[in-house]
Amino acid sequence: MDVDKIKKRKYPVQNKKIAIDIPKDKWEKCPNCKEIIYKTELIQNNEICPYCNYYFRMNSKKRIELITDENTFKEFNLNIKTSNPLHLKDYLKKLDSISKDTDLDEAVLCGTAKIDKEDAVICVMDSYFFMGSMGSVVGEKITNAIEYATKNRLPLIIFCASGGARMQEGIVSLMQMAKTTEALSKHDEAGLLYISVLTDPTYGGVTASFASLGDIIIAEPKAMIGFAGQKVIKETINEELPEGFQTSEFLLEHGFIDMIVERDYLKEIIAKLIKYHKRVTHEN
Repeated sequence: MDVDKIKKRKYPVQNKKIAIDIPKDKWEKCPNCKEIIYKTELIQNNEICPYCNYYFRMNSKKRIELITDENTFKEFNLNIKTSNPLHLKDYLKKLDSISKDTDLDEAVLCGTAKIDKEDAVICVMDSYFFMGSMGSVVGEKITNAIEYATKNRLPLIIFCASGGARMQEGIVSLMQMAKTTEALSKHDEAGLLYISVLTDPTYGGVTASFASLGDIIIAEPKAMIGFAGQKVIKETINEELPEGFQTSEFLLEHGFIDMIVERDYLKEIIAKLIKYHKRVTHEN
């Protein structure tokens, strides 16, 4: 047989690029299971992966829609703006850019609302705005909300999502820890209910102040909660950290939080807690 006369098979070129028209902003890749999720399906599932139950971070406006009765949220309008105490060159420009991207003035939304027909004051931090960091305006907004709840004898719910105090404002940001804590102590002295809800992530000065002071502390599943980051802690103590360290499950096991509640049931549980506290208070 003349080998040279045998015709070679033609195989398709494997490295040829094929253009695939995939619409932008229509799909989301789960960082946990790597599955591709249709965004509409993800939104309908309350930002939870339908394949592995991974919790995506939820912005403040969607959170308010999830927790409060329809069209009952009324935001407090303080009309205050962030200053630049350290005179950093690009700080205010970055804030303006983030504000346009998120359609928010700052990293927290505060106001009154109804939760299953129960009046309440609600604050929702937003990790999409400067990682939910607490600067002077965030501290002032939360303090104002606490004081309003105390004056009007209303239950207070704060959803925490933060990287901690905002380092771009230096000592001014750290002062917000004391200010919010003092306001909460007066709310507590008045015998009023404060529910703290910890979402992913909750760190730094927020954890070290109002996030940890709730009469009842709730967390979402697998939320990362702590003061310093794991890498910093590990390098400081020079020891291996326990498995699951700083997750909500770890904190529940060690008594730092009261319960873990799945996102789909948060409104129901919070409403029940408000009604139970209201009934007990009236009986006494």
